[in-house]
Amino acid sequence: MKTTSEIRSDFIEFFRSKGHTIVPSAPLVPANDPTLLFTNSGMVQFKNVFLGSEKPGYVRAADVQRCLRAGGKHNDLDQVGYTARHHTFFEMLGNWSFGDYFKKEAIAWAWELLTQVWKLPAERLLVTVYHTDDEAFDIWHRDIGLPVDRIIRIGDNKGAPFASDNFWQMADTGPCGPCTEIFYDHGAHIAGGPPGSPDEDGDRFIEIWNNVFMQFDRQPDGTLLPLPAPCVDTGMGLERMAAVLQGVHGNYEIDIFQRLIAEAARLTSRSDLDNKSLRVIADHIRACSFLIVDGVLPSNEGRGYVLRRIIRRAIRHIWKLDGLKPDGTFWKMVGTLVEVMGDAYPELADKRELVERALRAEEAAFAQTLDAGMQRLEGYLQRNGGRIDGEQLFQLHDTYGCPPDLIADIVRERDSAELEPSAMEDYERLMTEQKDRARAAGKFGNATTLPAELAAQLPATDFLGYDKLVEGGLEVLAILKDGRPVDSIEAGDEAVVILDRTPFYAESGGQVGDSGELDEKGMRFVVRDTLKFAGQFHGHMGALQTGRLSKGDRLMGSVDGERRAATVLNHSATHLLHSALRRLLGEHVAQKGSLVAPDRLRFDFSHFQPVSAAELAEIERQVNAEIRANHAAEIHHMGMQEALDFGALALFGEKYGEHVRVLRMGDTSTELCGGTHVSRTGDIGLFKILSEGGVSAGVRRIEAVTGQAALDYVSSEMHRLDEAARVVGAPRAELPEKLRSLVERQRRLERELESLKAKAASGATADLASSAVDVNGIKVVTARLEGFDAKALRESVDRLKQQLVDAVVVLAGVQDGKASLVAGVGGSALGRVKAGDLLGDVARRINGKGGGRPDMAQGGGEDGPALRAALGEVAGLVKERTAAAGV
Repeated sequence: MKTTSEIRSDFIEFFRSKGHTIVPSAPLVPANDPTLLFTNSGMVQFKNVFLGSEKPGYVRAADVQRCLRAGGKHNDLDQVGYTARHHTFFEMLGNWSFGDYFKKEAIAWAWELLTQVWKLPAERLLVTVYHTDDEAFDIWHRDIGLPVDRIIRIGDNKGAPFASDNFWQMADTGPCGPCTEIFYDHGAHIAGGPPGSPDEDGDRFIEIWNNVFMQFDRQPDGTLLPLPAPCVDTGMGLERMAAVLQGVHGNYEIDIFQRLIAEAARLTSRSDLDNKSLRVIADHIRACSFLIVDGVLPSNEGRGYVLRRIIRRAIRHIWKLDGLKPDGTFWKMVGTLVEVMGDAYPELADKRELVERALRAEEAAFAQTLDAGMQRLEGYLQRNGGRIDGEQLFQLHDTYGCPPDLIADIVRERDSAELEPSAMEDYERLMTEQKDRARAAGKFGNATTLPAELAAQLPATDFLGYDKLVEGGLEVLAILKDGRPVDSIEAGDEAVVILDRTPFYAESGGQVGDSGELDEKGMRFVVRDTLKFAGQFHGHMGALQTGRLSKGDRLMGSVDGERRAATVLNHSATHLLHSALRRLLGEHVAQKGSLVAPDRLRFDFSHFQPVSAAELAEIERQVNAEIRANHAAEIHHMGMQEALDFGALALFGEKYGEHVRVLRMGDTSTELCGGTHVSRTGDIGLFKILSEGGVSAGVRRIEAVTGQAALDYVSSEMHRLDEAARVVGAPRAELPEKLRSLVERQRRLERELESLKAKAASGATADLASSAVDVNGIKVVTARLEGFDAKALRESVDRLKQQLVDAVVVLAGVQDGKASLVAGVGGSALGRVKAGDLLGDVARRINGKGGGRPDMAQGGGEDGPALRAALGEVAGLVKERTAAAGV
């Protein structure tokens, strides 16, 4: 029996022998692609290659890509653990041809690997082809020798041309083509029919390999034009293939999952290894660990929110099996995961401590609310006859942190429970009303893109801005107006101009894009910003002020030098800050985002607690020490592996090519960076931290300034100190002691004031007790009290309840036209009169609101005649309520 690790290795070595370049797995967070939450298939890292905007240094590639489907369009989370083959995290084996080999080689090599290397019985395999793809059909039948009855033509079965399981397309337009899928027959003892049959959804015939032949460019009108260089895109699920080669039917029966399931069973004291909750835990530890390795941490938005959902789903299943332990359980799965997958993914072992810390912290936080949430859910189910509505879903999520998919999971497990038909719709409406504070995933849809046909024609922009801020003879290669290519624009038009060369830096790596001007012979185009398209084209965004601009024109480009210079200081300081954070706080610190602008820098980083004032002071001291050392900013160009060996730090979310640019400043800061920087660290002048705070769980943010902005900030702070010293009448050096003295005096006066208020309230209470009215044996007291706040009112109500015993008290404290209300019920009045209801009646009469417990309630409204009238009606209301209660 082949292990999963051996299968992974076999695939790579087979295609290496066929002349393929072995490409490492891309991270689960797509680099420079805001259209996707996660890498959800093997082709994601090659998307720009297929679109023609990126030219790799090879024409054949093979890889093992880690993928995740738990958010956005591809979301398998609800099915995970309940089916044989659904996962959040999975590995996709793929071989790729970029205009090199095509159908004949791809099919032949697939058959060779399956039947000769892995020795699968040919009679257990059958294939599908697109119904018009005679070429693929003939290769399978004539070249491979597959019988006609095991080659199934699949047509358009979704109501539109080319809408078929065997016709793949990247989007509504662009590269597309037919595919051939290979299926394995698990045997007649398993229900299900072959693909294309009425019972194809059964589990007997399982797709194990899909070969996509991208040979067309689909036009907006639906027509297909042949691509000049057809490509091959294949995908084989490693877990499915392992199940076949290990002689089992379900993915959870393969070696990797059996190890993880056994560990989950041990940690939860279970002996039934077929328990679906164990499957959920085993699946989710892979997804959560690899997300954290790739830089995602739990939060309430975007990718971090998806990670939080997966962690909490796993913890809920742990809770279901064995309750929650004080020191947690889920994080303890990481060690076994490293054992079974660490050889293939060394970064998993390298970041084990970070993964365990993040999972442990999230488990501890969720454990505090899960029990309460489950109890509330049980209460809802009992009161509503086993049904849950949208408002209850929202309350469980908003108050107890239990997301709706987790609740749906629980409800699905019970025959007597169900969600209301409109539950999810109502839940979404309530979440929207609360400003979508949970998901915020919609922001992953606004990428800066070029039309595919234009990107395929353009050469990459040659960036001159490392050495020059002004350059002439720049050729206009393309102009975009309203997102569409045009030949020319007139004065007043907004547009994006793409040049063959440019001194303008395009926004990337956190550094803002340059601004400035493009001009020539009476034509003036003002550049407001410069963005990077498809990772390699600089788009100059702005407006034509005078003249006419056409494709082919040659221009003079002038960058705003003062703005660039200020930005450069902040960018270099960001690198020094990153280095200082890692030295002082630990190597778990990783960049989670940054903004490098002319006026300030902002740096987000992973860390599990606030940075103390002492730590911030030391970070600032270390950065300024590096500035005073006046290190040269060395630029090195080298291969990616050479750069890593050189000690360069690669930043999260960035995509690097085979050759990279390395910035080194002194012995402490070495990073991959394509941005613009100072010549020497001393140019930065001064670094000053403005603030530190939390962005989301596990992510902190530091904002700082440099250069003249730092000097201006220090000067401003000194002015504030001088002004404060003048106000309190003390020299600047004596200001702290003077302020301490004033604060202590204020506190003493506040205590004295509180004492006087308490005495006044006590005296007022004695007077009020004598004014109590007897209503059916209950003492009723109402009063309007000038200057009483809510605290004084509560204390007075408590004293009156103790003194009168069987009492109903409603007091109003008035200040500045507003009324605070407090109601209390005590003794035999309890059960017959509810303080919350009574106070609500009074509050409504004065345009206010309020409520609370049966014995104590609080609210407020407006002062005026209506308040006096409402207080005068309290005795009558008490009489009505006691009469209704049978007194």
